[in-house]
Amino acid sequence: MTSDDPHSPKTTGRRHRNAATRALAASLALTATALGVAGCDSAAAGTLKGSRLELPVGGGTAVIDTDSLAVTARTGDGRRMVLSEAADGGLGKPGPVTRTADGARWSYPAKGLSVTAGAERGRLRIRLRADRDGSVGWPVTGTDRAASAVQLPRGEGLDIPVRDAWWNSAAEKGGLAGSTVDVGGELSLPLWGYSMGGGAGGSGARHGVSYLTPTDIGTSLRFASTGGRLRATATHAFDAGEGTRDYEVTFALTDGNPVAPAADYRSYLSQHGRLDSLRRKIRRNPATAKLLGAFHAYVWGDARTAAGVEKLKGLGVDRMWLGYDSGPGPMNAAAVRAAKKAGYLVGPYDTFANGQDPKSADSPTSVWPGRVYPDFCVRKADGSAQTGFGGRGCYLSSRAFEKAEPGRHYLADRTRSMVANGADSYFLDVDATGELFRDHGAGHEMTKAKDREMRLARMRRLSKNLVLGSESAQAWANEVLAFDHGSGTPVADGLWQLERDRERWGGYFPEKAPTAFFKPVRLPAELAKAMYDPKYRVPLYETALHGSLVNVERWELSYEKLPDQQTTRALLAMLYNTPLNHVLDGPTLTRNGPRLAALQKYFSPLHRAAGTERMTSFRWLTGDRTVQRTVFGDGALTVTANFGSRAQAGLPGGCVDARLRTDRAPRRLCPASLGG
Repeated sequence: MTSDDPHSPKTTGRRHRNAATRALAASLALTATALGVAGCDSAAAGTLKGSRLELPVGGGTAVIDTDSLAVTARTGDGRRMVLSEAADGGLGKPGPVTRTADGARWSYPAKGLSVTAGAERGRLRIRLRADRDGSVGWPVTGTDRAASAVQLPRGEGLDIPVRDAWWNSAAEKGGLAGSTVDVGGELSLPLWGYSMGGGAGGSGARHGVSYLTPTDIGTSLRFASTGGRLRATATHAFDAGEGTRDYEVTFALTDGNPVAPAADYRSYLSQHGRLDSLRRKIRRNPATAKLLGAFHAYVWGDARTAAGVEKLKGLGVDRMWLGYDSGPGPMNAAAVRAAKKAGYLVGPYDTFANGQDPKSADSPTSVWPGRVYPDFCVRKADGSAQTGFGGRGCYLSSRAFEKAEPGRHYLADRTRSMVANGADSYFLDVDATGELFRDHGAGHEMTKAKDREMRLARMRRLSKNLVLGSESAQAWANEVLAFDHGSGTPVADGLWQLERDRERWGGYFPEKAPTAFFKPVRLPAELAKAMYDPKYRVPLYETALHGSLVNVERWELSYEKLPDQQTTRALLAMLYNTPLNHVLDGPTLTRNGPRLAALQKYFSPLHRAAGTERMTSFRWLTGDRTVQRTVFGDGALTVTANFGSRAQAGLPGGCVDARLRTDRAPRRLCPASLGG
């Protein structure tokens, strides 16, 4: 739940196997292209010809113009690609270029910038360091005439044809033109990418490029429509106070598959020791295994009682994650015991991010002992408190908590009281999002990077004994989380405006079934298109992190909340091997329980088999993108979804076929036939 809610928890078997093998081989080729070939680094120093620095990278050669930071590439098949135009606004006359073991270094004195460039594990890596505050607009991407689609990790991920008229519209009309995205704060992965050539939207593209920005804090991505084509320029702010004087971008040549940038990033995380796995998390805490096959639901009223849990179990639901808010009447010990007996995980909603005056606080999670409020408030440069979400209280400093924790145990005491009923899971709102703060408060000063470090520290402690989840988890949190709620949703700005309209969206009453969660809503056409049109959706997040954590949609967007999108969302969930989320009270459990049980019964064996596997392939099977296929692991699971209205290759529209490695025939689900 969001912290502005005072009461919320925030054909034959052989043919099939051959097809899966081909898909897997294509995926592995994609990864090899993205990462380079063994031995590539042996010639990593490259050559320097005047201002042209040539470096070998996976799939070809990268060429950097040291005068301007323009970057091009020659692919193995002789194709020339523009990876970046010259830096926006110019950099001034460069200093002399000095060769290094893996590339070269030089400077731009007028900008106070020193540059190192080299080849690393098949990627081109360029690092900029500033000796003064300022900014640079670079790389300037999407300018190659062959650029056909841009990949953007908004939530689960989007693949947008660069000539799509709607996406070329202004941001206020739902498009991207003129908009700026905070890479460190608003994207689920610190990357973007382009496909080159192919048909409309990059279908059949043979080349592409992945851009990774490890220094995501202080980096933004600005979109412009030039000649009816989307371009993206990154801007990095060098700020000593924020600790952002270093800026790094890596470039990788890909085969143009829309999820190639995410495959590149997964490999990057693994190579740098920053990718954990659900298998390891299960070994550390066996209860984590109960996430496999589970749908997620927040429960209210009678649904959070022992009788409600037993009713859910009686419907045939074998796995669930059940969450509840911290308001009056949380799940009691009897209900928690019933949930555990049923094989479910159960846990409270909590947040460490908000503090309010105990005399007027509107949520128990905002009440802290002693002088946590106001002493732990994040302070702006002028000394004023950083107002909390929704204008309530203040945001609390993660560093203030970390400094106090060894002696005062505020967080440990809070957690202990929240799980005294025997809960074995925990949902900690906000901590894993990109919402980070610079704190000027005396004694607990911190940069955004330090804020991230402190949040990771406390989440790591929680994850030792509890199955931990958080909100809209960014990739840096994969090592400490078992699940997240929110990164599955490509949120468009119009959603927040709609949610603020209490008459249309609903509010926080009645207490046992708040309309904000239970009232069905029909999304405006443009918003539905931006968020749920399957022709734009691609599983970037799952390609990067499937098998590391379980990714779910936002909590306030339960399956029941958006009736017009139910079939699409069910197909996406099965295609991506991710759970659906629900909201339940007594009446909705009676009314919607049988459908939930049917969906979960289909999903459970698929997720148990593939939830710990990586997503190894994604592709479109039709030119209009309505039929899509994914493969997990070494063919452990293959899923084909038809988002269209007509049958394709025997698969009806609005249906999905899934096949485990051991299956003789596909398992079919047509969600609309389930009613509701």
